[in-house]
Amino acid sequence: MESTRVDRWLWAVRLTKTRPDAAAACRGGHVRVNDKPAKPATTVVPGDEVRFRIGGTTRILDVVRVIQKRVGAPDAATCFVDRTPKPPPESAIPVARRDRGAGRPTKRERRVLDAFRSQDS
Repeated sequence: MESTRVDRWLWAVRLTKTRPDAAAACRGGHVRVNDKPAKPATTVVPGDEVRFRIGGTTRILDVVRVIQKRVGAPDAATCFVDRTPKPPPESAIPVARRDRGAGRPTKRERRVLDAFRSQDS
């Protein structure tokens, strides 16, 4: 049966840019194989479930094929089945936001904000 290290597999299927990034994710507790925390040397075989947290989202992947060398994106996409649930839809209600670092609102902007907030109530 063919198997490979989880850090090498994450890099080979293009989920991380570099292999050290994949190893760091494993050491940081962001990777789980079959619901167990994975070290970089944890082996994966076809049929395993890999949970990989990246950018605030957790991707749930089923290993279909094990590869050890980095391949092109179309080939890499055939090595796993992505079972990540769809993100919830964003609210359609507009939210009043100010640019970060814009300082305090002026008196005119404050009146507009107060009017906006009173419409919701």
